[in-house]
Amino acid sequence: MTLEAGPGVATGDGTGAVGTVEAPRRGRWIDEWDPEDATFWESKGRAVARRNLWPSIFAEFLGFSVWQLWSIVVVSMPKAGFAYTTDQLFWLVALPSLVGATLRLPYTFAVPRFGGRNWTIVSALLLLIPTGGLAFFIARPDTPFWLMALVAATAGVGGGNFASSMTNISFFYPEKEKGFALGINAAGGNLGVAVVQLLVPVVITIGAGLTLNRAGLLWLPFILLAAVVAWRVMANLSVATSSFRASITAAKRPHTWIISFLYIGTFGSFIGFSAAFPLLIKTTFPEITVAHIAFLGALVGSVSRPFGGKLADKLGGARVTVCAFVVMGLGILAAIAALKAGSFAGFMASFLFLFVASGAANGSTYRMIPAVFRLTTPGDPGRARREAAACIGIASAIGAYGGFLVPRGFAMSTSNFGSLIPALYVFCGFYVVCLAVTYFCYLRKGGPLSQERV
Repeated sequence: MTLEAGPGVATGDGTGAVGTVEAPRRGRWIDEWDPEDATFWESKGRAVARRNLWPSIFAEFLGFSVWQLWSIVVVSMPKAGFAYTTDQLFWLVALPSLVGATLRLPYTFAVPRFGGRNWTIVSALLLLIPTGGLAFFIARPDTPFWLMALVAATAGVGGGNFASSMTNISFFYPEKEKGFALGINAAGGNLGVAVVQLLVPVVITIGAGLTLNRAGLLWLPFILLAAVVAWRVMANLSVATSSFRASITAAKRPHTWIISFLYIGTFGSFIGFSAAFPLLIKTTFPEITVAHIAFLGALVGSVSRPFGGKLADKLGGARVTVCAFVVMGLGILAAIAALKAGSFAGFMASFLFLFVASGAANGSTYRMIPAVFRLTTPGDPGRARREAAACIGIASAIGAYGGFLVPRGFAMSTSNFGSLIPALYVFCGFYVVCLAVTYFCYLRKGGPLSQERV
């Protein structure tokens, strides 16, 4: 079977043109791919890239949905008969993020090792484990906390999907369109958080009583559909190489760790606030019905991400990121003022600003990666692309730990001080540091990259 993607496509029967690999491999492999060639891109490349983008978005959307299932399930667990403490509920929210962040590095290497299409199929099918486990154990209120924590941790496989998906898609698009393409891909995944927080409360309350196991069963047919679509539509790129050596080289680059640090402030904030938001509302404003509004934060954050990437394509990622950190700091201060005044409306509005700014900064920070490596590796575009892909994997993993740190920060603040405000002050201070780092490294006059639109 030949993929209609232009020259250099390997065929399943072992025939086909040989491009960047020694011999054609079985399966749907594209062996020649150069999106920077304008003629190739306009005649064939764009269509193939889009055909791979949309299945990737769907699979990543499901990955995020499963990853953040527990953020909304924990809200209903006390009513379902689970006698867990608030701190234990925050652990159930945080553990998937911890596991997901840890899995992102191996997931990044999986794309060049197995192929983007092949790994999309596998990573989608792995989502059956956490959803099946949730459906089984959530119907048993006598489940010990340690076992439930283990089940929640398996949802981390959904968080790993992001790194492999973003790494794969980054190879399909030319530099001038990477920001928007990666923003759309990531936004589709991020949107899964909003959908799960909107849909699950509706599904589990259909009919009489509370049926929490539907929160897991709901996703099973969609997971199977994602695997089938990836199998039928997507392709593997031979040029999608991100070797361990490239990762070691990228890990030695100061810019890799600078961007990873910034990504804790952007994506870490988005996923951490998304995971904690329903429980924050439930514990701080118990009179509010969480199911009606908790999804709004993740929704506006997801929608703003591609616009952050698009804006970064025009203005430069560093400029957009700096502005976003300013807005995030102001949002934190506004949330503190709302908590002191006991105003839920002010609290909600403040967090929506936080979500919008963090979502836009996710797109702009990711846009900085290929630009920084292109500018710091002149004359070797192949090496720049490989190291940028490795940096994407490292940054996505480091940034995702924010999804663990933010809920645990709120839990510690509540346990030790009886309030969310100390944690919010810490977050605000962190954003000030992130802003200063972005400015000093990429925008200050006389800096090594200040004359470039990073």
